[in-house]
Amino acid sequence: MTSPFLTRDGSYWMPEYLTAIDGVTCIGCGRCFKVCSRQVMHLYGVDDAGEILGICDDEDDDFDGELNRMIMVVDDTGRCIGCGACARVCPKNCQTHVAADTIVA
Repeated sequence: MTSPFLTRDGSYWMPEYLTAIDGVTCIGCGRCFKVCSRQVMHLYGVDDAGEILGICDDEDDDFDGELNRMIMVVDDTGRCIGCGACARVCPKNCQTHVAADTIVA
């Protein structure tokens, strides 16, 4: 399959867009967030029951003692440019990416 996308040197390239992060597998390390220049995802707090409490704005946010762990959540899939930087730094391989040629507009 050929790609409609080219790099500056003329090489073919297929972007793979981030569509989801598995909240069970994610350890909330934040590596993907740190390398993403597009603010596609953010760190959220999770309670003991696995319910998402909300976005973690700073390190002192413990949601009135209910915070059990943190996970990364995709906030805006439309901002992803498909560079793959987040996938390269994820130690748990918990992200789902979809190739640009499989996305139906």
